[in-house]
Amino acid sequence: MKRVGLIVVVVLLALGGWWLFRGTSPQPASPAAVDVAALKDPALVAKGEYLARVGDCASCHTEQGGTRFAGGRVLPTPFGNIPAPNITPDRETGLGDWRFEDFWQALHSGKGRHGELLYPVFSYTSFTKVTRDDALAIFAYLQSLAPVRQAAKPLGLEFPYSVRSSLNAWRALYFQEGVYQPDPSKPVAWNRGAYLVQGLGHCNECHAPRDSLGGSQSKPSLAGGQIPAQNWYAPDLSTQANGGLAGWSEQDIVDLLKTGQSARGAAFGPMAEVVAQSTQHLNDDDLHAIATYLQSLPARTPAAAEKSPLDTRPILAQGAKVYAERCADCHGKDGNGVAGVYPPLNGNSSVNEPSGINAMRVVLLGGFPPVTAGNPRPYSMPPFAQQLSDSDVAAVVTYIRQSWSNNASLVQERDVIKYRHTPID
Repeated sequence: MKRVGLIVVVVLLALGGWWLFRGTSPQPASPAAVDVAALKDPALVAKGEYLARVGDCASCHTEQGGTRFAGGRVLPTPFGNIPAPNITPDRETGLGDWRFEDFWQALHSGKGRHGELLYPVFSYTSFTKVTRDDALAIFAYLQSLAPVRQAAKPLGLEFPYSVRSSLNAWRALYFQEGVYQPDPSKPVAWNRGAYLVQGLGHCNECHAPRDSLGGSQSKPSLAGGQIPAQNWYAPDLSTQANGGLAGWSEQDIVDLLKTGQSARGAAFGPMAEVVAQSTQHLNDDDLHAIATYLQSLPARTPAAAEKSPLDTRPILAQGAKVYAERCADCHGKDGNGVAGVYPPLNGNSSVNEPSGINAMRVVLLGGFPPVTAGNPRPYSMPPFAQQLSDSDVAAVVTYIRQSWSNNASLVQERDVIKYRHTPID
């Protein structure tokens, strides 16, 4: 499989060279330069701070224990590790010498200050939808920060992925540049939600499947997918029939984004960080706008029933025993949990997602909702990796995924072995 991927990349390198050196059409003139004094407007800086929260910029651009926005966090990809850069206004190692046009080019076109193509671990495939005015506000906020001197770490990409010219072909396949265009047939709240979800919130970067070249499959939108190199599954976000959030109300969505917990489930894994760093800080109008947009996503085609050649009765019996001993006291015999305390497992999108990864990892490594202003002391789930064997974990996860209203596929011991020693983040 890896050899096939390398062959494809070699072809893309050839295409990239053609794309790089082909004739280009004249580009329209850039707008007038931004007045530096205008960047110091307190209202613009405050707007930018809010929008930087919406975009969750600090999560990627801050290493553990480091200064916010000073970079250094290493972002894993299937092609190697990419460290996030320093975006404080340090003149030598950050954005101190950047003009707004440089920042706009990065956000909108996926190109660095000197025209170099940026790797799409920086989500310019979504950020291109951000308006120029909003980009200006974010830039003003970043320029208002205290400069921090912290040089960039070296790229950890393997050949041939380290050859930037190959990105020309990748961009031709997967990148469509352009600011979000409102749909005049939709309400204002729907358009605001669509703008936030598709653009600055970059939700489709996680909640969509990716192919062997890391390209996002955007149709149908937000249909769920495994997050590359992180071993978590970001569920389908449709609230309609067969969607990952089927039956969720607008308030359920708002509650999860605001507090990390709702009547229908809790945020764990990467989503817990998104809630802690980003969505809990959004105003109520924006949270409801996001929920309005997500509720408009279409119904999904039901997954084909998967018939296992195994006799699942012994597995389910073993799982029922483990559940009764380890899980029922909190999550209930009926799997409905305790509202506001222990999330339900019955109808839970993280339980029913196609791969079973989320449920296995939470059973093994524990579940830790985010600490938020609306839920400052969340209940966490302890890890069971030391108490349960691979067979027990596979059995109890299978039991949960096939009990009550749940009808997901079984998981096997080999799946548990794979994720037992995977770090939690």
